[in-house]
Amino acid sequence: MVRRVQAQARVPAVAAAVHRADRALWTCTVGGTGNDTPLDDRTRFRIGSVTKTFTAVLVMQCRDEGLLDLDDPVGRHLDLPAHGELTVRRLLSHTAGLQREPYGDVWDTLRAPDADRLLAELTRAERVLPPGRRFHYSNLGMALLGRLVGQVRGGTWAEVLTERVLTPLGLTDTTVAPGPRAATGYLVDAYSDEAHPEPPADFGAVGPAAQLWSTATDMARWAAFLADPAVLDPAGRVLAPATAEEMRWPVTVTDETVWNAGFGLGLILVPQGDRVVHVGHDGAMPGFLAGVYGRRGGEGTPAAFGAAVLGSSGTAAELLDLPHRLLAAATEHDPADITPWQPGEPAPAHLRGLLGRWWGEGFEYVFSWRNATLQARGADDPPGKPPAIFAPLPDRPDVFRTVAGREVGELLRLTRDGDGVVVRMHWATYRFTRHQETFDRYDFRAGSDH
Repeated sequence: MVRRVQAQARVPAVAAAVHRADRALWTCTVGGTGNDTPLDDRTRFRIGSVTKTFTAVLVMQCRDEGLLDLDDPVGRHLDLPAHGELTVRRLLSHTAGLQREPYGDVWDTLRAPDADRLLAELTRAERVLPPGRRFHYSNLGMALLGRLVGQVRGGTWAEVLTERVLTPLGLTDTTVAPGPRAATGYLVDAYSDEAHPEPPADFGAVGPAAQLWSTATDMARWAAFLADPAVLDPAGRVLAPATAEEMRWPVTVTDETVWNAGFGLGLILVPQGDRVVHVGHDGAMPGFLAGVYGRRGGEGTPAAFGAAVLGSSGTAAELLDLPHRLLAAATEHDPADITPWQPGEPAPAHLRGLLGRWWGEGFEYVFSWRNATLQARGADDPPGKPPAIFAPLPDRPDVFRTVAGREVGELLRLTRDGDGVVVRMHWATYRFTRHQETFDRYDFRAGSDH
């Protein structure tokens, strides 16, 4: 698959990697670097906007440590001459309405502003849409977040990134500078086989949006982390799994009529069908394209599963679809091993009587004890739909909090008769009974009110 894309899309160099917890790392390189260095697994490519996922993680770290709130106006942490009222959350999700690039023709000159100029020229940058109106991609917004991270941490964005993400995760080939092992980036002529080298560009104060260079192996590991951080970071030193889950929740769609992609907090979300989603980001800089995605959900998906494809052509769009195809092919042809079922502990005595079928809002549900937790599923739910999961409240007997699935966050209350038998439940205040009832409590089995 990689060789076909390299040949058909005419990419001077392609590096691809697939990371999964249950198999050895898979890599493939095709082509040449365009310079004196050999193309191999240590060759660095510009990853462009994949950089934004790192900046987003740094912001969420600050939130988790109480240094900021996502609903803070960015001006609370930075002294800005304009746009300080835009919130951290809106900037992370590209819903702040801020113009795409810093003031000026950056892509004509390839001279990005330094920090002082970036901030000084904010007064000339437009807010092109009302905040929260819709998705509007903004490198400028992510640059401000990178500046914010450095401000609250007392260092530069690059220093904080190295200390708090790259080093703990062992991403030693991910750097702000290309280094001696970098591939040359090209524009491949549309009507001939000539490849024109693209000029190198330092993105200056816009670096938190697109500066990084990396290898396919590092990026496959990063993709796996974004999809399943608990496996690669079990102690949660870089990011708590719950925070990663928050980042993966869709805030907006990227197209209001074709819902084929969404955006969370710094992450692109690409649904694949059958309750599978790919999470990560694409990147584009002069002479380079990158696709970095992890896979979540679905039958056969292994833990810590991510793919990265990096290429030295700025126009070979086929590169961006390839990580999704690699993840799908690996799942189809080499699915995760199936863990054998084993008997578990019985349900606690005070809960055994509530297991089985209940009716609520005219629909049937099945309550069960699985994996040492109380769970509920709609009787007609498809097999892949996750159940609702309940956790007991220690200070309130017979009251549970829904911690996952349907009605997450809501309470489940049990009502018992004089013999201690559960005869009624209320879930998110809706009544659940052993038999189908109308809202005015007509029991269809009994045929009368009660």
